Amino acid sequence: MIVRTGIGQDSHRFLPVETSKPCIIAGLIFEHTPGFNANSDGDIVFHAICNAISSLSGVLILGNIADELCLKDGITDSEVYLLEAIKTLGAQKVTHVSITLEGKKPKFKDRIQAMRENIARVMQIDLSQVGITATSGEGLTDFGCGEGVQCFAIVTTCQPTPLSP
Repeated sequence: MIVRTGIGQDSHRFLPVETSKPCIIAGLIFEHTPGFNANSDGDIVFHAICNAISSLSGVLILGNIADELCLKDGITDSEVYLLEAIKTLGAQKVTHVSITLEGKKPKFKDRIQAMRENIARVMQIDLSQVGITATSGEGLTDFGCGEGVQCFAIVTTCQPTPLSP
């Protein structure tokens, strides 16, 4: 087997509180938290996974595919972008996804299981193949001060080794 690992990152600042755009993280709506300043729904988890997949496939998902879907077709749902990203993996099979979130808000603790379940559903992998950790950032960064959220994603894939002639 050939094992490969890709890393991706995404971050967005929050919109002003009075904005009606929902805060969407890992495909879930986080009530009582302003949405992200982004052209799409700003889902930092799905965007970071897309960037990790881009590093594996060599295909620029967020800079090309997602931008075209957003601008040309008006698609702002990051789940659609992630599904398109997965297609670029070809014979590579996702074996694990690891997520780290940093932000003072929203509180992630009670939603981690639901986020894991949704990522597994979208990526069509087992729940045991998805891990999520979160930190408040302790006020050391803009994210830790509550101005937005940052996400890092690691995606591991494997594929059969081609037979030698």
